[in-house]
Amino acid sequence: MPEQNSVHPEIDPIEFRNTLGCFPTGVTAVTATSQGRPVGMAIGSFTSVSLDPALVGFLPTRDSTTWAQIRESGAFCVNILAADQLELCGAMASRNDDKFDGVDWTRSRTGSPVLTGAIAWVDCKIDAVHEAGDHDIVIGRVQHLEIVATDVDPMVFFKGQYGTFG
Repeated sequence: MPEQNSVHPEIDPIEFRNTLGCFPTGVTAVTATSQGRPVGMAIGSFTSVSLDPALVGFLPTRDSTTWAQIRESGAFCVNILAADQLELCGAMASRNDDKFDGVDWTRSRTGSPVLTGAIAWVDCKIDAVHEAGDHDIVIGRVQHLEIVATDVDPMVFFKGQYGTFG
C-alpha cells in the first residue's frame, strides 16, 4: 500500500493527450444563441448521462469565450456531425468572431442553432455545471431531439485526425 504522503510524478500533458487520443470520439458542434447571434464550438467530449430524466453532458475548457456565451444563454444544442462536415467542424473549432458565416441553420425550440447536414441534434437547457480542473462538466436537460439522417457516416476523431467509421 502506498504511503499517503507520497508525491506522485507529474503527468506529461503531451503524453496524456496522445494516450487519450487512442480512444476514438464522435464529433459534435455545440451551439447556442447569445445576444441574438449564433455561437458554437466543436466538442468531442459529448456523452449520454441519464435516461430518466434525459440528460446529456459535454466538457468545454473553462476559459473558452464561446462556452461563456453558451453558459450565459442557458441553453444549447448538440449537433452530431457527419463525416462530410469537416469544413463546418473547422469553422466551429476556430476563434473567428463569426463562425456562422455561410453556415445554413435553423432555430431549435430553445432558440439554439440546428446545423443543416447534422446527423442528429439534441436541444437542451443547462441543468448543472461542475468545475473539473481546467474544464467544466456541463449537464443538459434534453428538451427535444431528432435524428435527421440514417444513411450517412459520422465524423470521428482518433489519434489527432478526423475520419469516419465504416
